[in-house]
Amino acid sequence: MQFHGSIVPVVTPFREGQVDYDGLQRLIDWHIENGAHGISVAGTTGEPSSLSIDERKQVIKAAHEAVGGRVPFVPGTGSTNHAETLAYSAWAQEVGADALLVICPYYNRPSQEGLFRHFDAVAKSVDLPVILYNIPGRTAVNLGIETVARLREANPNVIGIKESNKDFEHINRLLRTLGRDFLVYSGIELLCYPILAIGGAGYVSATANLLPGKVADLWNHFAAGRIQQAQDLHFELMTLNDAIFMEINPVPVKTGLGMMGLISDEVRLPLSPLSPENREKLRGILIDYGIITADEVPA
Repeated sequence: MQFHGSIVPVVTPFREGQVDYDGLQRLIDWHIENGAHGISVAGTTGEPSSLSIDERKQVIKAAHEAVGGRVPFVPGTGSTNHAETLAYSAWAQEVGADALLVICPYYNRPSQEGLFRHFDAVAKSVDLPVILYNIPGRTAVNLGIETVARLREANPNVIGIKESNKDFEHINRLLRTLGRDFLVYSGIELLCYPILAIGGAGYVSATANLLPGKVADLWNHFAAGRIQQAQDLHFELMTLNDAIFMEINPVPVKTGLGMMGLISDEVRLPLSPLSPENREKLRGILIDYGIITADEVPA
């Protein structure tokens, strides 16, 4: 199975405080129909820390059923708790995931040796490909290149990494050290095209929640050698990329999906709804992109 292109980090929809599984099914169908190359749930954009253990397991199961083998399914199974990470990973394998996306443990700030031992145990506990997830801005720790190399050498099923790391020098050196057969994905929207240009495998972009076809086309153009079109699309998406981070992800994304009528825009505490000022800014940007029309969501 190929894990390339746009892997959509789908939000977890809520309705009246409960997980909206029907809404999740609709979102996944919509993404695949619009050209998504893969589906992920329960990553950062999916508010995993707001889900109970049972809810997160059921979201993974429901998403796998919704995908139905049409594209690769790569759920997030990482946690700040090692035992929970092992349990989520085992569950994802049991329900039929194609690969795992495993974040660095957050809050506890492990050493590089601690990170190695954690990911090494996860990789050895499953028979699935494992994609590491490095997001220093959320976890307060950076997964070092030497640690990634150790993990790959010790575990053939460690096939790649999602880099939500704004240090582009780090990503260049990572690919040089690991080799371009190691699958490196951008988790930073403005680095999706640059990472492709140096040999990356794709990206996991929150923007795809709102504009899945064009985000997928960035990969399609690049893979087909249409470099100018890919560059043009990179710059075309920039305003929307910025807009979805006007407040913490996934609040603006969920607000946009609510404006589109696809799901409720609910988030769970400690997240809160988008401010009225930013809601109006987002509405204008979605109109400019043709995602909604002015009469769909009144000012």
